[in-house]
Amino acid sequence: VGRGLYYGSFLLLETWNIGIILLLMTMATAFMGYVLPWGQMSFWGATVITNLLSAIPYIGTDLVQWLWGGYSIDNPTLTRFFTLHFILPFIIATFTILHLLFLHETGSNNPCGIPSDSDKIPFHPYYTTKDILGMALLLLILMTLVLFSPDLLSDPDNYMPANPLSTPPHIKPEWYFLFAYAILRSVPNKLGGVLALLLSILILTIVPMLHKSKQQSMMFRPLSQFLLWFLIMILLILTWIGSQPVNQP
Repeated sequence: VGRGLYYGSFLLLETWNIGIILLLMTMATAFMGYVLPWGQMSFWGATVITNLLSAIPYIGTDLVQWLWGGYSIDNPTLTRFFTLHFILPFIIATFTILHLLFLHETGSNNPCGIPSDSDKIPFHPYYTTKDILGMALLLLILMTLVLFSPDLLSDPDNYMPANPLSTPPHIKPEWYFLFAYAILRSVPNKLGGVLALLLSILILTIVPMLHKSKQQSMMFRPLSQFLLWFLIMILLILTWIGSQPVNQP
């Protein structure tokens, strides 16, 4: 997303919008996978997040109970989340192929934001080799984390079995959702918090409408570069805030 904003790739609307859909589905898959261990943080995290749907007027409560498969989170909820967690990666793979097809049709962007028709090279084997190397590097980092330090990013409370009668003193999601959690709890109204959370992601869809410059890339626009780095700094600060316990001012 950051590279797409810097290069101005959001002007390729179909490719950009499919990328946003991929982001949302990846977040949904990660959330459902977080629930599956069925520990304390998994249970209460699922309770907090699914209860957000109750903020929808008129149908919110019925929607939550339909998602739960009952009047509370129980085995039917876990079964549904497991099924969706299994199916969603196949849907993500389909959208990834669509994303690559659109990218192959429109062409990729570059840091200078200038047409590069004269410099085009075949996608295979050049870009496939780069993609495979990038995936191998990410898998190496992931396997190192899993095999040598599996508890580095985990919450100790999640080793306790789920108990509906015992609420953890500090409920927080995994680190990659902390920025969204900080936005959610910064708004005292439930519906307002849900809307702020959704808009923090869906605002990416209106970025192409805000682009007025004749230059596609940010390479020659210092103010835009500053705003992008400011956005990254805000995300890091929100991630830190989301990890902190709630205290009275």
